[in-house]
Amino acid sequence: MNIRSLTRGDGVVIGAAVVLFIASFLDFSSYDCPQGVDCSRFDSPNAWDSLGLLMSVFLAGVIGAALLIVSRAMPGRKVVGLDLGQFGVALTVFALWTAFWTILDVNNAGAGLILGLLAALVLAAGAVAGPLVPALKAPLLSPSAPAQAVQGGQQPYGAQPGQGYGFPGGQQQAPYGAQPSQGYGYPGAPQQGQPAQADPAQAQQAQAQAQAQQPAQGGAAPAGDFTPFWFAVPVARPLYGEDGSPNPIAELAPGTWYLAVEQRGQSLIAQTQDGRRGVLQDTTGIQRG
Repeated sequence: MNIRSLTRGDGVVIGAAVVLFIASFLDFSSYDCPQGVDCSRFDSPNAWDSLGLLMSVFLAGVIGAALLIVSRAMPGRKVVGLDLGQFGVALTVFALWTAFWTILDVNNAGAGLILGLLAALVLAAGAVAGPLVPALKAPLLSPSAPAQAVQGGQQPYGAQPGQGYGFPGGQQQAPYGAQPSQGYGYPGAPQQGQPAQADPAQAQQAQAQAQAQQPAQGGAAPAGDFTPFWFAVPVARPLYGEDGSPNPIAELAPGTWYLAVEQRGQSLIAQTQDGRRGVLQDTTGIQRG
C-alpha cells in the first residue's frame, strides 16, 4: 500500500484503533480496597476475560479501522454487498454504541472501559467525518516530500539514469499537441540564402506546406508521437481498469510521481508504483515531472 494515499482522517482512525487495542488490556472495573485488607493479589479483570465485551467493543473497533484502511488500498472491494469502507464505518459505530451502554451498566468503570469509550468515540468520529471534512481529507504526509527526495538525488520509481523529457528535472518539450516554434528549417520560416522578401506566389506555397504539416489547431497529436512522462495529481483521483470497468483499481495520491505510458483521447494510461496500469480519466491540473 502506498502510504502517501492516506489522509489525516485515516491517521485519526489508526491512532484511535491503537489506543482502543491498548485499553483492552487495562482494568475493566475499579474497586475500593477495605482498610486493613491486602488487595495486592487481587487481579482485576480486563476485556480479554469477557469474550462478548472484547468482540463487540474492542476488536470490533480495531477490525473496522483495518477495513477502512484496506479500502484505501483496494477500492471497490465489497463484503456482503457493502464496500469495505462502509462495512468498517458500521463496525466502528457499533463499537461506540456498545461501549456507551456498557459503561452505563457498570458501577465502577475501570481505566480500560473509560479509555475504550473515548477511543471508540474518536474512532467512529474519524471514520464518519473523514470523507466529509476538508481538513481530514488532506494528505497525511506533506506533498513536498517527493520533490525533496528528487532534489536530494533520489530518482522516482522507474527512472533511468540521466535526464530527459518526462523525468523530473529533465528538459521539457512543448505541451502535447502544441505547434512547434518557428525557426530555421521550419516551413514558413526564412531559410539560409533565401531573400527576406519573397514574391506572393512563393509565400502562398510556403504557407500551404506549413498548414499541411501542422496538426489541426486543438486536435490531438498522433499516437506515435506520444512520449511517456512523469506526472503528479493535485488531489486524490481514481484509476480505472483498461477494460472499462466502472470500479477503480487504485487511487492516485498527491505528492507521488506516476508514469504516463499512453494517451487515449483526453485520458492517460498511468502506471502506479506497484506496476498496476489503468486509465486516469480526469487529467486537469496534473503536474508534469
